This record gives sequence, C-alpha cells and structure tokens, in this order.
Amino acid sequence: MTGISLNGGLIPFGGTFLTFSDYMRPAIRLAALSEVQVIYVFTHDSIGLGEDGPTHQPIEHLAALRAIPHLFVIRPADSAEVSEAWRIAILRRSAPTALALTRQKVPVIDRKKFSKADGLRRGAYVLADTETPRLILIATGSEVSLALEAREKLEAEGVPTRVVSMPCWELFDEQPQAYRDEVLPPAINARLAVEAGVRQGWDRYVGPSGDVVCLDRFGASAPGEVALRELGFNVENVLEHARALL
Repeated sequence: MTGISLNGGLIPFGGTFLTFSDYMRPAIRLAALSEVQVIYVFTHDSIGLGEDGPTHQPIEHLAALRAIPHLFVIRPADSAEVSEAWRIAILRRSAPTALALTRQKVPVIDRKKFSKADGLRRGAYVLADTETPRLILIATGSEVSLALEAREKLEAEGVPTRVVSMPCWELFDEQPQAYRDEVLPPAINARLAVEAGVRQGWDRYVGPSGDVVCLDRFGASAPGEVALRELGFNVENVLEHARALL
C-alpha cells in the first residue's frame, strides 16, 4: 500500500483484526517512515471480540502501534467519532493513520447532552463536564460509554466528575499546552484512565497520583460482554478505582 500511495492518485486502505497488525508492522512502519498516506482499518479491537479467545484478542497492540513515529492511532467511541476519525485520515496526506474499531455494539453518545464529536479533531476533548470537577475519567473507544456510566453514579454520590474522550494520543500531544491543560488541568490529580489494553503509556496522562483500569494479561475465551465484565471493565470496578483516588 505504501507503493500505491507513493505512486499518487489513490488513497490506499486495508482492514483486518487489530491483533493481526503484528504481521503488518514492517509495512506500517515503512508507510510512517516514507511519510505517505495509508489508512489501516483495524476491527475487533479488544477482549470484547469474544469467543475467539486470547489468540485473537489484542492486548498490547494499541501500545505497539502508538510507539511508531508519525502514525496516528485513533480509537473512536461511537459512530460520530468514527466519522471524525475518517475525516482526519482522509485529510492527513503525509502520514498513515490507523483506526481501531470494536466488534461489539457500542451506544451512540447523545450529542445533545454531551459534547460534539468534532472534539476528536484535537485528539482528546471534554465529553462530559461539571462545575469544579474533583475527578477526571479518561477513556478511549468502547470504554468511553463505561466512563459515562460510572460518572453518572459518581455524580449521584456527590463527586463532581469530568469525562475526557481521548481517541488519539498523538493528535492530542500536538495541541498547544494551554489546550492540553484545559482538558487535563494540572491541579486535578485524581485521574483514572480506562482502556482495554496494557497500561503502557498512560502514566503521562494520569500523572503520579492517578490510576488506570487496564489489562496487563492475556484475555479469555468468553462472550464479549462476559470477558469485559470478568476482566474488570465494568462499572463496579471503575467506581472502586475512582473512589480510591479521592
């Protein structure tokens, strides 16, 4: 696909399971090194894919792709964010983009209640806010709806909670420091990231006082919703970690 892009006239793209990005790594790296536009569409992006089990469930793959210079890795939360992710990928002419999409259904976020999805254009944005938040929940992809659900319960308990959707680390890191501080105020140390993958890389966003609900082990063969629930991606576990930060 790098050759097609170098030839001009076409925007090459391809798709497969995220776990198979391992086999594609040399080609992805070459596209990034060559600074050409290639779009990689990866699906089945977590243990939520279900019964295919650990061999097909990506754990370390988001971190591995994020380690490649010039590659944007975008993990959208819902269909509105997917549209914005495609916009970024199409307009990004001098570097490749990888989209990480779920297998399982995810709720469509109510954009009349929460922020518009065009915040994705800056890598991360405040999706749900409150006056003087004490806690920030940061999530990507299918875990954003989980963070919103946890926020609802925390707010009911009297804990002002902000939810940040962070679909693209690389794009967020390119933003001015003022914007990054606006999304993740340095004064708020209670930060919890939620992502169905390894912890690697999250510490720079949650800080030394923050925490991560992540998965530093291989998955398990079970229906997607069961695997997610049993491996800690449930409201109760998010609430437990959040309360421990306060």
